Amino acid sequence: QVQLVESGGGLVQAGGSLRLSCAASGRTFSSLHMGWFRQAPGKEREFVAGVPRSGARTYRADSVKGRFTISRDNAKNTMYLQMNSLKPEDTAVYYCAADGRDSLLIYRRDEYEYWGQGTQVTVSS
Repeated sequence: QVQLVESGGGLVQAGGSLRLSCAASGRTFSSLHMGWFRQAPGKEREFVAGVPRSGARTYRADSVKGRFTISRDNAKNTMYLQMNSLKPEDTAVYYCAADGRDSLLIYRRDEYEYWGQGTQVTVSS
């Protein structure tokens, strides 16, 4: 079992920055593929960014390329999402996700077994 806890959300002006953190329980973090998803009111949960357990490469949705950076620190059992140049359309609840299988489609919601409770990000214009 894996427990995930997001933090770092808040209210910012358009053009500002936030860094989200996802802390994982246990000692198995290095074996987990990790991802960030977000969900705005009335919309489906969508992929934002992902990083496999190797940490050798990262993946980002087209809507956040050039603005968001995903990273992980296995020694701290933590994944991060650095969000710059925030836009009002980035407003959503941001969720951390994890899965321990050898391979998966990192951008698919139904590929992940473990989910955090989410952290609210609100970007004002």
